[in-house]
Amino acid sequence: MEQQPTGLRPAAVAAAALRGVGQVDLQANLVTSALILAALWTAGWRVGLFATIGTAVSTAVAMLLGAERGSVALGLQGYSGCLTGIALVTSLGDHLSTYLLAIAGAAVCTLLTAALTTLLAPYGLTALTAPFCLVSGVMVLAAPSFDRIWHGAPTAAVTTTTTGGTRIAWGDLWHGFLTNVSQVFLVNDWRSGLIMLAGLAVAGWAVVAFAAAGSAVGILAAWALGAPTTLIADGIYGYNAVLVGIALGAVFLRRTVWNGCYALFGAAVSTGLTASLTSFFKPFGGHTFTWPFILTTWVLLAAVPQLSRLERAG
Repeated sequence: MEQQPTGLRPAAVAAAALRGVGQVDLQANLVTSALILAALWTAGWRVGLFATIGTAVSTAVAMLLGAERGSVALGLQGYSGCLTGIALVTSLGDHLSTYLLAIAGAAVCTLLTAALTTLLAPYGLTALTAPFCLVSGVMVLAAPSFDRIWHGAPTAAVTTTTTGGTRIAWGDLWHGFLTNVSQVFLVNDWRSGLIMLAGLAVAGWAVVAFAAAGSAVGILAAWALGAPTTLIADGIYGYNAVLVGIALGAVFLRRTVWNGCYALFGAAVSTGLTASLTSFFKPFGGHTFTWPFILTTWVLLAAVPQLSRLERAG
């Protein structure tokens, strides 16, 4: 994740929570975070509200439990809560039980972030969005078993239908390019994706360049493999590629030609892995979420010390 020196004064608490939104895309820039949050509210007030609740709760719990102050200030304790809030409202709908689950889930994300940080530190890896995937995956999977939680699938839920051919049109391309960015936050809205891309541009040329390149590679890889164009246009196959592109191309590795090619290779791999994991989860109603990004990034980063052409940042 992006690192920069900062303190955690009382006046900076709101900024710490706001940075949690940007850290979903591995960025601590406040303007970037604000634009991404604005994009989420643009996609719908429920999405914006639950993203805000999740981020705020995770950040507050981290502060109360005495998490390392620098990580809290940089938003590193809030991003999984942000995604958990969105995942729950899009999967379960806007009900009182969903608000309570979002608060509980965001709190648990903080605990899992601490646990995974400890477990992965010896390998030079970070938790990424694994706490979100674990908490949201368990909650959404278990929800239909509880009458007070499950009220039927909401119409706003993300669908993963496999209908449609493999012939791709220009409209599918540009739509998919932008929704790849918004689907990182489980949002199928190209306008939100455009705002988010603008926010990433504020964070730096390398960030937006590798986000865009990852999106393009995700589209190309999905089309080459014969994925349905409806899913490509909806960003289902490309959002993990966006995250991998940013992570390897602009955050964790030095900015060299070899590392750049490695990042784009990872983006393509995550696209294929998205299809594999979607098929794996489908029989028991599980969700792919950002697992392809997590697994791809962990494996490729773990391999770097053994590959002399590649080099970690910092």
